[in-house]
Amino acid sequence: SNMADVGPVKVALSDMGEKIVCEEHYGSDSLKQRYTRLDNGTLVKQATGGQRFSSVIQFFRSVFLPQGYPESVSSDYLSYQIWDTVQAFCSSITGTLATQAVLKGVGVGDETATAAGATITWILRDGTGMLGRILFAWIQGTSLDCDAKRWRLFADIVNDFSIFLELVAPAFPLFFTGIVCVAGVGKAIVGVSGGATRAALTMHQARRDNMADVSAKDGSQETLVNLMALLAGLVVTPMVADNAMLTWFLFFVFTCLHLFANYNAVTCVVMETLNQARLHILVSHYLSTGVVLGPAQGNAQEPVVFGQKKSTKIKLGSPLSSIIHRAPDLDRAIHINSMGRYLLGMPTLTDINIVLHQESSHMDYIKSCFQAEVIDYVIEHRFSELQVHPSIPNFKAFQSMVDQGTLQFYKWQTCILSLYQQSIFKFSILSTTMTDDVVYKPRYGQLKT
Repeated sequence: SNMADVGPVKVALSDMGEKIVCEEHYGSDSLKQRYTRLDNGTLVKQATGGQRFSSVIQFFRSVFLPQGYPESVSSDYLSYQIWDTVQAFCSSITGTLATQAVLKGVGVGDETATAAGATITWILRDGTGMLGRILFAWIQGTSLDCDAKRWRLFADIVNDFSIFLELVAPAFPLFFTGIVCVAGVGKAIVGVSGGATRAALTMHQARRDNMADVSAKDGSQETLVNLMALLAGLVVTPMVADNAMLTWFLFFVFTCLHLFANYNAVTCVVMETLNQARLHILVSHYLSTGVVLGPAQGNAQEPVVFGQKKSTKIKLGSPLSSIIHRAPDLDRAIHINSMGRYLLGMPTLTDINIVLHQESSHMDYIKSCFQAEVIDYVIEHRFSELQVHPSIPNFKAFQSMVDQGTLQFYKWQTCILSLYQQSIFKFSILSTTMTDDVVYKPRYGQLKT
């Protein structure tokens, strides 16, 4: 017979006898592969799940999501990326409107404008932006990773303000160059702040030492969003070319949506690290209730628009001269705190300076900052009845000291060190950092009495 006329033979596994050997998958939501052993010893590989478009879904998952999702990333990854995608699209649309306004301002379409004038304006704009980038990185570079959420939101607010300046610049021809230079500085600040905070958030999201993969897929997602915004811009640009009212209406709508998406993006992030704002929340809540908040609860109370309101300013890693001015004071401080690897002093009632020993560890950072937060808590309630939960260790000694109104450094040091002997933060330290961002695991984030 003619073999070309014979169709493919479909053999049912149950007809030949089968035995499931194993299943494999990468990530719990990925397409599973089942290996079945037949009676003749053959291993048959078969996809399971029965999804009609499973191959298409898996393709987009492999292109735009980190390998091993969702186990390879943090639990807040998807919610953050969704809001980040929305804000990126809105920012691209308003950026298109701003670009059109700047091009119009430099003389595109104006027969009296010269190429040299437009070039000079562009050079000044880029040059001032570069200077602004250097100055901002010098002034605020060390705080960007600790307060990543607040600085990320700050960057997007500055970005919207810069776009606003670029839109209004053509209405003031005499000041056009100065206005676009200020906008250029703002966008340079956005570049530094956004880039640094993105690195901190990527480190938080990566759970399998896969920062490169998470960062690369974030770039792919952003590129896709920018491509969609580019297509939308091709439709919007002719509509707003000679319609100022429509331009400002679209700017207002997309800016509001942009800020809303950014706020939701940063507030859905649950950082499992302690910075000074989150430590302040934890200690204040613990001293008043005797309960330590978990990472989700602590992050929910963290301010992301304005800084933490505190009675004192805690400076971790201050120079020795900030608290010690005489040799006898140094001898006394070392004698009182002989077991510790830090010194704490209050030059004023609004400043708490912490001097770290060369061999100080993360536990010393936590202890010293916790001690400073206790002092801040007492100072904050010095004009009202102090509320301290009775379950707090050494409560009576703590309360009597407060009643006496003694705010001298050494008496605080002695009393609170005795408090620490009975109440120690038990954290699992994961990494070494020279900032005030100390890593801990949620299941160990509690005080032992």
